[in-house]
Amino acid sequence: MSVHANFLSRHVGSVGDTRQSMIQSLGYERIVDLIDDAVPSNIMGMDDLQLPDPLTQAKALEQLRGVLSQNKVLHSYIGQGYSGTLVPPVIQRNIFENPGWYTAYTPYQPEVSQGRLEALLNFQTMISDLSGLDIANASLLDEATACAEAMALAKTTKPRGSVIFVDSNCHPQNIEVVETRAEPLGIEVLIGDWKSFDPANCEGLFAALLQYPNTQGAVEDYADFCDRVHAQKAQVIVAADILALTVLRAPGEFGADICVGNSQRFGVPLGFGGPHAGFMACSDKLKRKMPGRIVGVSIDAHGKPAYRLAMQTREQHIRRDKATSNICTAQVLLAVMASMYAVWHGPEGLKRIANNVNFAARIISTSLQKNGFKVVHAEFFDSVMVEVPGKAAEILSAGVEQGVNLRQLDENHIIIAADETMSCEQGMQVLRAFGIEDAEIPEFADVTWSDVHARQSDVLQQEVFNRYHSETEMMRYIARLEKRDLALNETMIPLGSCTMKLNAAAEMMPLAWPEVANLHPFVPADQSIGYRQMLDQLADWLAEVTGFAAVSLQPNAGSQGEYAGLLAIRNYHLSNDDTDRDVCLIPTSAHGTNPASAVMCGFKVVPVACDDQGNIDVADLTEKCEKHSAKLGALMVTYPSTHGVYESTIVDICKLIHDHGGQVYMDGANMNAQVGLTSPGFIGADVCHLNLHKTFAIPHGGGGPGVGPIGVAKQLVPFLPGHAELENQELAVCSAPYGSASVNVISWMYIAMLGAEGLTEATKMAILNANYVAARLKEFYPILYTGNKGLVAHECIIDLRPLTAESGITVEDVAKRLMDYGYHAPTMSWPVAGTLMIEPTESESKAELDRFCDALISIHAEIQEVVSGAADETNNVLKGAPHTAEQVISDSWDRPYGREKAAYPSEIQRQHKFWPAVGRIDNVYGDRNLVCSCVGMEAFAESE
Repeated sequence: MSVHANFLSRHVGSVGDTRQSMIQSLGYERIVDLIDDAVPSNIMGMDDLQLPDPLTQAKALEQLRGVLSQNKVLHSYIGQGYSGTLVPPVIQRNIFENPGWYTAYTPYQPEVSQGRLEALLNFQTMISDLSGLDIANASLLDEATACAEAMALAKTTKPRGSVIFVDSNCHPQNIEVVETRAEPLGIEVLIGDWKSFDPANCEGLFAALLQYPNTQGAVEDYADFCDRVHAQKAQVIVAADILALTVLRAPGEFGADICVGNSQRFGVPLGFGGPHAGFMACSDKLKRKMPGRIVGVSIDAHGKPAYRLAMQTREQHIRRDKATSNICTAQVLLAVMASMYAVWHGPEGLKRIANNVNFAARIISTSLQKNGFKVVHAEFFDSVMVEVPGKAAEILSAGVEQGVNLRQLDENHIIIAADETMSCEQGMQVLRAFGIEDAEIPEFADVTWSDVHARQSDVLQQEVFNRYHSETEMMRYIARLEKRDLALNETMIPLGSCTMKLNAAAEMMPLAWPEVANLHPFVPADQSIGYRQMLDQLADWLAEVTGFAAVSLQPNAGSQGEYAGLLAIRNYHLSNDDTDRDVCLIPTSAHGTNPASAVMCGFKVVPVACDDQGNIDVADLTEKCEKHSAKLGALMVTYPSTHGVYESTIVDICKLIHDHGGQVYMDGANMNAQVGLTSPGFIGADVCHLNLHKTFAIPHGGGGPGVGPIGVAKQLVPFLPGHAELENQELAVCSAPYGSASVNVISWMYIAMLGAEGLTEATKMAILNANYVAARLKEFYPILYTGNKGLVAHECIIDLRPLTAESGITVEDVAKRLMDYGYHAPTMSWPVAGTLMIEPTESESKAELDRFCDALISIHAEIQEVVSGAADETNNVLKGAPHTAEQVISDSWDRPYGREKAAYPSEIQRQHKFWPAVGRIDNVYGDRNLVCSCVGMEAFAESE
């Protein structure tokens, strides 16, 4: 049989003799012997994974299609924050289905991320323009979590405030997630009618949340209410419909301080709830406290404008338990799609779509009224609320028979939410559900809104939104941006703790299937049978892999998984009347989101020291456990450690926490070194979040989408996230009951094609590759932390600090020079400053690993030129990196080293060269001269 008869041999980079040569280079004859030495014996020995036999790519696709074919794809006019949309084919083919876009990593190295950053700047400009507010971020997870983030942001302006008012006509999921977030923080959520609520009589009010248009579809005038909220020194948060904002008055124009929402209806498939890019915009006074990423403009080493992440781009890592949010990245790929939807249609196209949607809603409203039905609201955008005394269920059922889903508000009211997919035929299907067989369709006319509701400002007048309207131009614009980015389709991305592995094409293909893409998250249960079967299978497989009793797929990011897991621990303690267990122990080496998440769940963070080998200091941990025994709620631990080694004391650590009444939360960022060999449940953890966008093959998408489900032990199962649409109706942590449901098909395919043996072999190959890299580099760069026999887990940290002390060459210089060799830098200066953390993953071949190691070895030689004096200590090839094509061909080249050395440091670059788009970016300049929109970029360029 061919060595490539199964998917495993396609997923891993090295097989057969090549794999064996790598094992032998480390002094072993068998990979099992390497694993036995690398992995502590006390965490091995679990039973083999009980998973289905692996399938070929073709069989896996066939089986998945069979499962998902049970879904019924109707036209859903349910609304409630989700709308049908038409994905422009030019965007679907060139972005959504293009690995040049979906395999990129978060733009922490901006010189090789300029295309994505430009698209995100377009997104920010679009949101800022439409909301009428000063600044927007580069996306959040979804609308409901954006509401919760806005609440936290507003709280910072009035720290002693304790009450947020939420209008009862906000979308139910927005209310639900705000309530979940508020409770651990001691915030009172006061739900009521904004028309009768008096802010002056509400002591401790720090914010009010409104929906625009509201969940019933009504367009309200909130201007006076905003003034009364502001009189109490409180902030106004408006959750808005992004399409409505093209024709309706901007929230910033009637008094909103913060505007949030979902950009889904700008050309992003419904996907049974996600992934979609939430958004947030705010007034200038709040900009430096805004959560999430913000793209800004700075200058490069040559004075040219360049994009970068601005301000609080690593807030969690800097402020830790003082951070205002645990959001690390967000939905970048989906924000890019939404921004390109606006680029493609332009302001006039967007307004035309909005007016068409409103026209369809008006036809339905008029027809209903002519046939004796009462339409509740006179002013609406896309959603018509109809009185149907006692007949709501009957009409809902009649709609399904016609092929459309409507929304039942209660037994007496139906809501119809029109969208851009609604045709005349579908409008008639809606009306037939009400028993109306004929409708008079008037000639189209734009709605004339009253002055109080009409948009008072122009939108999207920037050149980018008014230029690329032919497919030729649009295709080329997308391609130009793609070529300014370094993604996995170009080269290995060796980022430690980020697991940039193969995202196989077969895993990605189902995303475009109608039964995956076109399902509304709130359809009747009998229409989502296939989806729920697939999700249940995946949850069961993940429970088996993690050794836990159950898994929730709802959290739609790793940070949200942390939050959900800690929330489960907190509520478990409360259920046992352990109300004082509010201490969370966290090693000082932990990912910065850990302490931020703990504080969000009401825990008090107590740091635990690490020893000289990077392991948890067990003596210090024991002391902290004894000191806080009566109040110990949880320990957060990453395994293998953030230093890339298996700590042999992990079982004893878990037992120690349990002996003192606490629960163990394991951060699953490094599950790529556990799967099939051991598991969090086997080790002794009580809860673990998984990064499906790391270990289980969902692509990073330039910083999102992500999925961060949690697995829990038996005692925590009752405290998994719930949702109004699920049996467990409490503790929703995001908008949709299954979070970013659609991308879970990727992980389903990954597990189905690898099976138990393949998953285990992938883990072994990840360990082999990391140790192969460490062995090749250790003569040139010290490996900072190692375990038994000098081995590492699935990643290694090389220490540049001795070289820096000797030469003045910093870790940043090396990171930027790697770009000249065609590589994205490894994780820089984390978890230890002055180091690089390398994770090669199992998918990279020996040939690619050798090229990468050769690049670092060549860079070591360049550093030695500085040490010896052969190269200038301040003007050398490393300090000058990265080198752009424009710089290298310039007539004004004045470097003491040659152009060839700068641009073609090895023979490989002569065969194929990736050119960084800009020179080294000045981060300090960008923060001091904050520019975060397209208008600013143009003005910036002119001034320069």
